[in-house]
Amino acid sequence: MKNALILFLAIFTISSNSYGQQDPMLTQYMFNTLSYNPAYAGSKEYMSFSILHRDQWLGFNDNEGKPITQIFSMHTPIRGKRVGFGLSASMDQLGPTKEVGVHGHYAYRIPVGKGKLAFGLQGGVYNWRADFSKLNLQSPTDPAFNGDENGVRNLWLPNFGAGMYFSTKSLYFGFSAPHILDTDLRRDNIDPASEELFARKYRHYYAMGGIVIRLSQAVHFKPSFLIKNVGLFGEFRETGTGVSAPTEFDIDGSLLFHEKLWLGASFRSAFEGFSDESSYDSVDVWMQIMLKNGLRIGGAYDFPINRIMDASSGSYEVMIGYDLDYTKDKIVTPRYF
Repeated sequence: MKNALILFLAIFTISSNSYGQQDPMLTQYMFNTLSYNPAYAGSKEYMSFSILHRDQWLGFNDNEGKPITQIFSMHTPIRGKRVGFGLSASMDQLGPTKEVGVHGHYAYRIPVGKGKLAFGLQGGVYNWRADFSKLNLQSPTDPAFNGDENGVRNLWLPNFGAGMYFSTKSLYFGFSAPHILDTDLRRDNIDPASEELFARKYRHYYAMGGIVIRLSQAVHFKPSFLIKNVGLFGEFRETGTGVSAPTEFDIDGSLLFHEKLWLGASFRSAFEGFSDESSYDSVDVWMQIMLKNGLRIGGAYDFPINRIMDASSGSYEVMIGYDLDYTKDKIVTPRYF
């Protein structure tokens, strides 16, 4: 049952006539904004680092192809200037596929009223690798799963992204497309005009926002959201297939106590109008502790509320971050986002 399920999901992601969200999902997205939006670089006004590990679908073992995601990011403003720089590295593994990427981020911020409006660019490269020999295929001659003589398909893919990000001390919102290039993943000897074997790295769009509401001297409330979309401007329609990847969204609410402890809960789902592709995904809980020396330690757990709950008890994330105000030579109280 488990092997059949993971095989189906792997095929759904990479086979000829199906499309889906290809970017990894993160429960602690509000602390990993640089992964979605390059305009976030330098927005904290001090240097910031984070490392995240996500292990999805507990109950599956490593040989059954469960998703695993690891992300490192750092960003900093340039002293006395409106420019921010960042660097990120990621690894995302699902079934027989593994994607490793490295990106540089640049942001330029303009004062607007009581806030700042930033425009960002990113550039980098991915290594996309599919080892089809790990699949137990009933039809091994299917050309959609052909690789080299060892069943491996290995590609180096350039990537560019862009975004905008507006923030004040109490609210933020942004829009981004971190993967602007649509990259063909088919074999070199497949006719580009053929629609029988259509596999691409598709452009993803993100909309995000949040606000901090002071409830008392010691407690702050922060609701936030993240919306993920594929094919917003009709990329799929060029092939005549229509958009078949439902829009995903996360809705989150959290409380900050004494500017030291975050406790949050969120709901993740997907919708595509009134079609059958609309579905519930998970209910999530998370926490983060912010220490006086600038160290941040966080964790999250996702409780599935869809069919995957029959085979998995959930997913978890762990994250470590560090915030440093080098312009004052001391650690400062972390910002709300």
